Amino acid sequence: MKRQIIKIDEEKCNGCGLCIPDCPEGALQLIDGKARLISDLFCDGLGACIGNCPQEAISTEEREAGEYDETLVMENIIKAGPNTIKAHLKHLNDHGLDKYVNQAVQILMSRGIDIPDFREALSACATGSCPGSKSVTIPDNHDIGSVLSSGKSQLKHWPVQLHLINPADPSFDNADILIAADGAMASYGNFHDKFLKGKRLIILCPKLDQGIERYIAKLSQIFKTKNPRSIHVVRMEVPCCGGIEVIVQKALELAGVSMMVKLTVIGIDGEIQ
Repeated sequence: MKRQIIKIDEEKCNGCGLCIPDCPEGALQLIDGKARLISDLFCDGLGACIGNCPQEAISTEEREAGEYDETLVMENIIKAGPNTIKAHLKHLNDHGLDKYVNQAVQILMSRGIDIPDFREALSACATGSCPGSKSVTIPDNHDIGSVLSSGKSQLKHWPVQLHLINPADPSFDNADILIAADGAMASYGNFHDKFLKGKRLIILCPKLDQGIERYIAKLSQIFKTKNPRSIHVVRMEVPCCGGIEVIVQKALELAGVSMMVKLTVIGIDGEIQ
């Protein structure tokens, strides 16, 4: 269907940003010195932003803008450059539109375009300003001081929770990746020596964690760009933990990567099933 939607003349726009506060839907952002429409989805076409543009760079036009089509929107987003791509993905992510986030990620991957860490601005932890999520390489002589291992810790990087992991972290380059359920580390007493040694760890809980679609998108980026040597899934015997296998398989499909995944199931009694 055709509807009214705003149009920005980049030649006239001087990047003053006066239009930004007057867009109640948050569809406009100032990127690379220009006002940009981040997503048609949040533009009502009423032109509330027009009145405060001193350069008369904003107008409305009638064009096809029916049911939201992420593929169509991404055509313009990609042309605008990497900063606009990142802002667009974050815009969708902030509104909880996981379906469209995944569609956008697939389009970028199909064209060989790097996927920015668009969630980095969501919180202090995501930006790395929180010490708990800053990427860290752990020296070999680090002692765990915990019942999770019989001796030294085998953990060689931080963070390990999938929501906090940066897909661009070089620790994952050509790595043997261990994807584990939260509970598996607590139930299996010798987890570090048995499973973690020499691997890079990713932990998640498919039942309690929010944003499973985001997990799939992030894992797919790691699988596609980091060329892992192996993938080992360690989960609990409880039914909900089976979701980890589904997440990993969907991520592999999205990444276009075909490889065997080793599976180990731990019982609630701490024994390998």
